[in-house]
Amino acid sequence: MNIHNASLTVSAVRPNQYPTNGLMEFAFAGRSNVGKSSMINKLLNRKSLARVSGTPGKTATINFYNIDDTIYLVDLPGYGYAQRSKQETEKWGKMMEDYLANREPLVQTILLVDSRHKPTKDDIQMAQWIRHYHENLIVIATKMDKLKKREIEPNLERIWETLEMGEDDLLVPFSTQDDEGKCSVWDMIEMMRAGELFPYEGEEE
Repeated sequence: MNIHNASLTVSAVRPNQYPTNGLMEFAFAGRSNVGKSSMINKLLNRKSLARVSGTPGKTATINFYNIDDTIYLVDLPGYGYAQRSKQETEKWGKMMEDYLANREPLVQTILLVDSRHKPTKDDIQMAQWIRHYHENLIVIATKMDKLKKREIEPNLERIWETLEMGEDDLLVPFSTQDDEGKCSVWDMIEMMRAGELFPYEGEEE
């Protein structure tokens, strides 16, 4: 995808702050520090549009990135950060569930997991949420460049099995150090926009 303009439209904490122009949205969910912001920067050929923090759990907003006034890439707050208070965790859960359940322009939520580790209970729960709201599961395995060659296949198999992925689900290896996975992610987004992959229920038949 040739990108001419990409910008952060809003960092929202409430539904009344979400964009109202109806553009299709593709959201990314994952544990704190899984690499969502780095991946978004890589997809957009930007170095720092999405703020990358070394502090897990810092992003507590839903960030909407406008891509050429055609779609939004949406960076959801990271989960699983142990130092969040119970009140913060409950607030995060409500914000996430409201967005997943009620956001009409949302086409697909894509789950990011760290390729180096077995998916956690939180990852499994998020996968279940995504299946509930979207039926199909797309998973991006981040930080592939940190794996040794002999680790790649077994680690991807472990992700697939742990998340109980099926034949209609997709697992995409991704690295911010090279272009691995970048074209695959954009191809998926383009196919979903065209209704060729997981038809968008928000479109009129």
